[in-house]
Amino acid sequence: MQKSVVIDCLPESVSRYRDGWAVVAVDVIRATTTAITAAAAGRRCFPAPDIDTARALARTLPNALLAGESSGFMPEGFELDNSPAQLAGRVDTHRPLVLVSSSGTRVIHAAAECEAAYLSCFRCHSATAAYLAGRHPRVAVIGAGTKGEFREEDQMCCAWVAAALFERGYRAHDPRTAEIVERWRDSPAKACLCSRSVDFLRRSGQLRDLDFILSHVDDLNAVFPVRAGEVTRQAV
Repeated sequence: MQKSVVIDCLPESVSRYRDGWAVVAVDVIRATTTAITAAAAGRRCFPAPDIDTARALARTLPNALLAGESSGFMPEGFELDNSPAQLAGRVDTHRPLVLVSSSGTRVIHAAAECEAAYLSCFRCHSATAAYLAGRHPRVAVIGAGTKGEFREEDQMCCAWVAAALFERGYRAHDPRTAEIVERWRDSPAKACLCSRSVDFLRRSGQLRDLDFILSHVDDLNAVFPVRAGEVTRQAV
């Protein structure tokens, strides 16, 4: 079988890759970065597609930490925003994290119904590609999208994963994938500063998250599969 990789975006696109694909969910700002940071620290992490599901799930877990946002705002009763920087500074890693976001956790939740699902972000894009290359002949790298837009930071991360797969013998599944890879494959992390997601972090006073994201690039030699609704860590 010819090995191929496709780049797509938005939660609604995941259903195209139910059968025969490994799906990689990407939401750099901020859901997959937050979830990966949790799992990398040894914290259990359960992404939820919406607030009600998150609250119901938290009730089933001992001393759960509810974190996330909806339309950019932390829901009532939550302890933490969808913030990798805030999460990395906590010491209560024994508490399971239940995470919800406007788009990212919806993509993760949908991907978990596919044959194989993984998360990626700037922190582990090289490890993700290296692990997938020997195991899955067809890979779909799906950016979460925000307000219907495929934001620059997610295009970059998707392109980095796909470019690394190209180097391992994969081909672009369609012209759009090839175009995104060509545009972003050699871009530095700071190229995402033009994104509206970055503008939101500036306006809302959450630049610690941007600093965290830009200062944690390829620092994790691990992959993050989603199994039975939980983000797990596996060494490469």
